[in-house]
Amino acid sequence: MKKLFALILMTSLYALPFTSSYAQGQRNGHAAHSVPGELLVQFRAGTTHEYKIHALGKIGGEVVEAIRTQAMNDEDHGDLVLVRFRPDLPEQAAIHSMKDDPAVEFAEPNWIYTHQATANDPYYTNSSLWGMYGDQTSPVNQYGSQAGEAWAAGHTGSNSVYVGIIDEGIQFTHPDLKDNVWTNPYEIANNGIDDDGNGYIDDIHGWDFDGNNNTIYDGGISGNSDNHGTHVTGTIAGMGNNGIGVAGVNWHVTYISAKFLGRSGGTLANAVKAVDYITYLKTSRGLNIVATNNSWGGGGFSQALLNAINRGGDAGILFIAAAGNGGSDGVGDNNDAISSYPSNYICTSKSKNYDCVIAVAAITSTGAKASFSNYGATKVDLGAPGSGIWSTTAYNKYSSYSGTSMATPHVTGAAALYASVHPGVTALEIKNAILSSTIPTTSLSGKALTNGRLNVGGF
Repeated sequence: MKKLFALILMTSLYALPFTSSYAQGQRNGHAAHSVPGELLVQFRAGTTHEYKIHALGKIGGEVVEAIRTQAMNDEDHGDLVLVRFRPDLPEQAAIHSMKDDPAVEFAEPNWIYTHQATANDPYYTNSSLWGMYGDQTSPVNQYGSQAGEAWAAGHTGSNSVYVGIIDEGIQFTHPDLKDNVWTNPYEIANNGIDDDGNGYIDDIHGWDFDGNNNTIYDGGISGNSDNHGTHVTGTIAGMGNNGIGVAGVNWHVTYISAKFLGRSGGTLANAVKAVDYITYLKTSRGLNIVATNNSWGGGGFSQALLNAINRGGDAGILFIAAAGNGGSDGVGDNNDAISSYPSNYICTSKSKNYDCVIAVAAITSTGAKASFSNYGATKVDLGAPGSGIWSTTAYNKYSSYSGTSMATPHVTGAAALYASVHPGVTALEIKNAILSSTIPTTSLSGKALTNGRLNVGGF
């Protein structure tokens, strides 16, 4: 898999324009980029027009722009110009030709720089949001998802990528969530008519299968706070760099609520309907839904649920699931020996011929497997940050939760982020990218298929 998020510098960062080339050499150990076919050339003071033309002739160069700022007015230098040279000439050859000319003071690549995209959100900058950090971010934590490194490379997501949140409801009006919620363009809000004919009246932002209505947020009603669903969503889709709260793995993504967990939990029937709802939106409406987040579990094997998962897999939707938090003793179980559903399902998608399920264990900020987290050398795929995770909660608040429920949305967020960088990528390619880029982790050795932890910065 390509290393999509490797262009990280601590003080200056490079972003690609529409076209770019690799410059010869390195910057702080990372490949630098420059605009292909362009140089910045400083002529010596007093150089005549004829000598400039002679020098430029060596590289087939033409002046694109003469650069003279107000700050340069007091300097006793010759002309600084942006030059475009002939396309068949290697960049370093062009530089050497210009440097060897007595009329030229210096010549250099037209380097590409971009802004430093580290989030300015308070929970990120105050060292609370460790699950988003990496070993080259500030703050730093090598056991985080490395999402901060992806952001620094300019990869912050896209609202053209969709994820389904199969969980409790979501406070979609939360300041950190309101800009990324899906709005159904085929429904007219609150007219009491199923305008899009999908069987759900006024499903503007999704559907509540527990309450059988379009109210995906029931905070404060009948004891339903919807904190869990809101927390999960913030990790995936919390608006980043907006100066408030937290930042999700994706600063930009579109999330859809398929609420089926209520005050007393959720039923298998509603879980099946929730999974199929998301699948239908992809197959009938063409939404670019790449994954569903499933931070829930319990019960035994269900063919009905597996069939629903398979339908999603056939549609190209990954089913990303929490490995589970052990039994009543609070100690994680071995999923290879004791099945935990839905993470133990093996998607038998026929048309796509791949397993669409990704099972996620939880690690702590020190890299240890969380004591509560389930594991399994063959049934759990990887670990992700899941202990002391700050995210959005109901009533415009923020809270710290722990659980494999908190680890799973880091991986769902990673799937969406990868898809935003690779338009048209398949579900299998996304899964392979996530699993092949994991970082080997001692606490997960022999306890996860990859023996490693999530590495968003290594795609």
